[in-house]
Amino acid sequence: MRTMGSVVTVVSVVLVIAGAGAALFWLVRGRRGFNTPAERAAFKTLHSASLAAPPLRDGLGVESARRAARHLRALLGTPALAVVGEGVLLAWEGPGRRHAAQAVEHAREAMASGRPWVVPAEAVDCGDLDCPLRSAVVVPLVVDGLVVGALSVYARQASAGLVRAAGEVALWVITQLELAELDRSRTRVIEAELRALRAQISPHFVYNSLTAIASFVRTDPDQARELLLEFAELTRYSLRRHGEFSTLAEELHSVDRYLRLERARFGARLRVDLLIAPEVLPVAVPFLCLQPLVENAVRHGLGPKPDSGRITIRAEDAGSECRISVEDDGVGMDPEQVRAQLAGRAGGQSLGLGNVDERLRRVFGDDYGLVVETERGAGTKINIRVPKFRNGVHAR
Repeated sequence: MRTMGSVVTVVSVVLVIAGAGAALFWLVRGRRGFNTPAERAAFKTLHSASLAAPPLRDGLGVESARRAARHLRALLGTPALAVVGEGVLLAWEGPGRRHAAQAVEHAREAMASGRPWVVPAEAVDCGDLDCPLRSAVVVPLVVDGLVVGALSVYARQASAGLVRAAGEVALWVITQLELAELDRSRTRVIEAELRALRAQISPHFVYNSLTAIASFVRTDPDQARELLLEFAELTRYSLRRHGEFSTLAEELHSVDRYLRLERARFGARLRVDLLIAPEVLPVAVPFLCLQPLVENAVRHGLGPKPDSGRITIRAEDAGSECRISVEDDGVGMDPEQVRAQLAGRAGGQSLGLGNVDERLRRVFGDDYGLVVETERGAGTKINIRVPKFRNGVHAR
């Protein structure tokens, strides 16, 4: 049987690399070639950690704790394990279920002090000589300075090795919970940015669209009806709450509706060319990333222009990337003003350029922000590059 010292060594070393997918892949591929007990123990520990990680990335709740508990118990090799939340038992794994009712009380001291706690043997002993649960080590789970729960490890003896092993596993659990909180924070930030973008686009767009529709009510009721339906569908798409990403096809379809409404206002003054490679239509892009660019071209590029103007929208296959551009032959923009817009310093005048640039960089990295080519009197071209495939990026 392995000693507790060897367990601590394996846990301490292997948990450091538990998040390394490449190492896990290598181990899985090579598991048949394990020749030593140390190699087999390393694989078993790493495998248990990898199985416990996904539920913990959902945050600390009853279901996630239940799913993770059995893998955490296997990771420590102890008779029983409990996961406690704030005043409630989230999960119990192992025999001695009658001890589960005491788990919250056992964790109280550790959660109150924020430090590991060895529960006195008399507080755990149930009087059954055959019961394997005689001691408990409780480690608080502290996320962003707040105690959100505790990991309680039950065994025959609360040795120094058990305390160290429980501490190592608890630290790994805390890391997963912190990553879960980062995911939630990222989602909240993106939702806030989308709300800000919608609020920025809606006022003048709604006014202009309804004014254009009203102009056809008496002269061309059928046209007014079609435009009203386009407006309703575009609004529904823009205000949807499901999904952080869309396909390029969905974004282009929304842009087409927007341009139909603008054509009703501009008439023959607005010409549009769409040059789209069919193979890039399924590519996932941040939701509502194209309409602000097209609206910028209409409002700031062609709006002030006395004669007709053209907008060209391209989407090309570039190997592992999709390249998109929105170009107009309008009045152009001051490059310094564009820099201010991308830096978020232009207030309402930016029309979402800074918002789109920020979301692209957050999702794909700093190499994938907007690239704007413009000069006064020379039109404007806005370029986007997005990877065709990226982990965690998919349209819903």
